[in-house]
Amino acid sequence: MRVSRRRLLAGAGALPLLGAPLARAAAEPLKIRMSYVVAGANLASILFDKPGIAAYQGKSYEMEAMHFSGTPEMISALATGDLDIATLAYSSFALAIENAKMSDLRIIADEFQDGVPGYYTDEYMVLKDSPIKSVADLKGKVVATNGAGSAVDMSLRAMLRKHGLDDRKDVTFIEIGLPNMKAVLSEKKADLICAVTPFSWDPGLRAMARTLFTQKDAVDRTQMILWAARAGFLDKNRAALADFMEDALRARRFYLDPANHAEAVAIVSKATKLPPERFDSWLFTKKDYYRDPNALPDLEALQANVNLQHSLGFLATAFDVDKYAALDLAKEAAKRVK
Repeated sequence: MRVSRRRLLAGAGALPLLGAPLARAAAEPLKIRMSYVVAGANLASILFDKPGIAAYQGKSYEMEAMHFSGTPEMISALATGDLDIATLAYSSFALAIENAKMSDLRIIADEFQDGVPGYYTDEYMVLKDSPIKSVADLKGKVVATNGAGSAVDMSLRAMLRKHGLDDRKDVTFIEIGLPNMKAVLSEKKADLICAVTPFSWDPGLRAMARTLFTQKDAVDRTQMILWAARAGFLDKNRAALADFMEDALRARRFYLDPANHAEAVAIVSKATKLPPERFDSWLFTKKDYYRDPNALPDLEALQANVNLQHSLGFLATAFDVDKYAALDLAKEAAKRVK
């Protein structure tokens, strides 16, 4: 069958057009779904709310902040491929490794740390007129945490054991959402609550409660929240993730810079729909958690945290956290950000 030269050229001319959608699809920005629990407290919720801070957003990647009620849901979403970067508490990270069998989960960056000298540490509070004056006085009392095995829950259990109390027999635990701790204490449904930012700086809570002890008192330093992703996602998308991490580090440093405090407060106020006065005195200062300016987690503290989790019976075995660290993206970002 003969094909005319005109038809052959017409067909050849159509080839670039047929290939164009494929080229555009290949050039589409990488979608990065990142989790957060508490708006403002978790950087993902406000990461790129400062206009112009993200040089590569919409070019090599597109970050989508996804709200979760807690970190256990994040583990499920990671398992099903519905989440790319999770902001996990150290307790959830360990459970994902051991219970969910995610041996390919990797630590890629710091979110924030508790108990760093000079910075904020979570508080365990009782009413100001409470007869409870020491940890020993908690025997027979009701204590509130946000869930068995959570980071603040384990610190409370560790403190009870330090003072000779059996966390399974000598006190009664109830599970309460962190935003509702103040109400539970004021209504005397619990004798002690866990107070974390931003809720711990509520003037109403401060007026009626006092701190019995802190998380630092219980367990010293804590790699409280970290960023984690699966190895396959990291390996497949390294170039776009390098751009993302550069933008994320630039944003982190913007929020941590005291010169930007008023603007940072305004951004968080807008995100949370709370007045700026609720944040001005503490947010991104030493009254807040420590955030490493290079986004590098404290792996030594994380190892101690995992060991504690094992000793309290929430992990069958402890493991070497260094085997799950992939900090090359964070280190490269520090070189790229001037």
